Amino acid sequence: MGSPYQYSGIVVKPLKSKDGQDAHCVRLSLMSGETTTQRTVRLILGDQLNARHSWFREPRAEVVYVMAELRQELTYTRHHIQKACAFIRSMRNFADALTASGHEVKYFRLDESLDFDDLPALLQACIEETDAERFEYQMPDEYRLDQQLSAFCESLGIETAVFDSEHFMTSREDLARFFEGKKTYLMENFYRDIRRRTGILMQDDKPEGDRWNFDADNRNRLPKDHVATEHLLFDEDVSDIVRMLQAHDIPLMGEMAGDRLPWPTTRKQSREVLEHFLEHHLHSFGTYQDAMTDSDSFIYHSRISFSLNSKMLHPREVVDSVVDHWRQHSTGITLAQVEGYVRQIIGWREYMRGVYWARMPEYASTNFFDHDRELPAFYWNGDTRMHCMAHSITQSLEVAHAHHIQRLMVTGNFALLIGADPDAVDAWYLGIYIDAIEWVEITNTRGMSQFADGGLLATKPYVSSGNYINKMSDYCKRCHYSVKQKSGEGSCPFNSLYWHFMERHHDTLSKNARIGMIYRGWAKRPQEERDAILQTAEVYLSKLDEL
Repeated sequence: MGSPYQYSGIVVKPLKSKDGQDAHCVRLSLMSGETTTQRTVRLILGDQLNARHSWFREPRAEVVYVMAELRQELTYTRHHIQKACAFIRSMRNFADALTASGHEVKYFRLDESLDFDDLPALLQACIEETDAERFEYQMPDEYRLDQQLSAFCESLGIETAVFDSEHFMTSREDLARFFEGKKTYLMENFYRDIRRRTGILMQDDKPEGDRWNFDADNRNRLPKDHVATEHLLFDEDVSDIVRMLQAHDIPLMGEMAGDRLPWPTTRKQSREVLEHFLEHHLHSFGTYQDAMTDSDSFIYHSRISFSLNSKMLHPREVVDSVVDHWRQHSTGITLAQVEGYVRQIIGWREYMRGVYWARMPEYASTNFFDHDRELPAFYWNGDTRMHCMAHSITQSLEVAHAHHIQRLMVTGNFALLIGADPDAVDAWYLGIYIDAIEWVEITNTRGMSQFADGGLLATKPYVSSGNYINKMSDYCKRCHYSVKQKSGEGSCPFNSLYWHFMERHHDTLSKNARIGMIYRGWAKRPQEERDAILQTAEVYLSKLDEL
C-alpha cells in the first residue's frame, strides 16, 4: 500500500490553540508519531470509510469518533434511492466494525441528527458533551464540506487538526503544480507522470509493452454472440432505511427491487466484488470498455466505483490486484485489458480530482456555451422513443449505474446537443449514480461531457451523431428512429441535433484545430440538405419531451 503519494497521519494545516495561536509544537509532535492524551472528537464523513487509515491502528481511550446521517447530505441534490441506502448502510457497517475493534463511536441515525440544524451544530454538541479539548477531521473531498468544516474550526476555542484521508495517490495540489502556467490540462501527461513515480506497469523508465496507451485496442463493440456476463450482486434488506427516508420526506429518484440492495456495503464485500471482476471480467474489460448493449447492464465493468469513492477500497490496492492477477494469468489476459483499467483508476480518477481542487469553486459555475435549456422530462423516467436514451436512463434508474460511454456519449451527448443548462446536468448526474460525489461528477460533467469549462479538460466537445452510438452498441437496431436517416420525420434526433449544435457554435468551434475539417465537410454539402437537417433539429428542439 505504500506509495510516494500518501500522507498518513499528517496534519496539513496548523492546529489552533485555545488562545488562537498556532500550536506548532503539537503539530510537529503528531507528525513524528507521538500521541496526545487530550479528549478528542474525530469526525468521519460518509465517504471516508477507510479501515486502513492510521487513525484506526489501535483504540485510544481519549478519542471518540462521530458519524452522522445528515439531512444536509441527503438533500443537497436529489439522490438515487440505492445511493442513499448504500451510503447509510455502509456507514452503519463501518461504525459497527470500529466499535467491535474497541473504538468509541458516537453514531447519529437520521432520526437523531434531525435535532441539529447542520453538521457544525451536531459537532458542537458532541464536543460539549464529551468535554473535548480537541477536534480533528480528515480532508473532505467536496468543496462545500471543506469550507463548512474550515469555518467551523475557526469558530472553535479548542485545538483543531485536519488529516489527509490517506486514500488518493496524489495530493490535492499535485495537478495544479504539474500544469502550472498551462491553459489546458492534458490527462495523458499527468497519467504518465503517476506511472513513472509509482512504477506501475513500468520497466525501469519505460512503459511495459513499450506503449503508454492501448486505447486503440480498446474500442470494440460487443460481438453478435455476446452472452450477458454474471456479476456478484448482493441482496441486503434495507427496508428499515427506506422507511426512515420516507418518514422524513427525503426526496429521492430511481427504484430498488423489494428494498433489497445489490451493492457492497463493507470492505469484505468490496474485496469480493473486486476478486469476482479479476476472475470473470478483466480478460475482456479493455477490449469492450466502450461497448454498449441493452442486454447487459454491467458488461465487463468492475462495479467497484462506489467502494472506491466511499474509500472501502484503496486505488493502489485495486491497481496492484489487477496487475498481479494479470502477471499470474498473462496467457489469458492481455496488457491492453490491464492498461485500460489502470488508466481509469490512476489516470482519470486522480486527474479529475486534481482538476476539481485546482479550479473550485469557480468550476461549478462554468458555462462556456451559455446553455440554459431544461433537461427533458424523460431524464427522470426514461420515457422516450430514442432507444439509446431510454435504455441508458432506465438502466440508471433501475441499478444506479451506467458506464462511462453511456454517460458521456449518450445522455451527456444529448444534453450538450440540445443546449442543456450545465447546472441541471450536474444535478442529474450527481444524484442518479451510486458513485457520484461532486469531486468526480462535476469534472466529468462540466469538463468532459458538457465542455462547460471551454476546453480546460477536453480538447474538443464530446458530441456525435447517431453513427457513433450505432458503431458502439446494438441500440439502433430496436429504435423507433432511423440512424441512417439524416433529416425529416423518423430520422435519428442525434443526427440533426449534432449539426444544429455545430452550426450554432460555428464561430467558436471552427477555430478548434480538431474540428475544422468537420466544418469544411459540412460546407461542401448541398444547401438544401443542410437546410433540411437544421429544420429537422428545430422541430425536435421544439418538442423534446415528445421524442
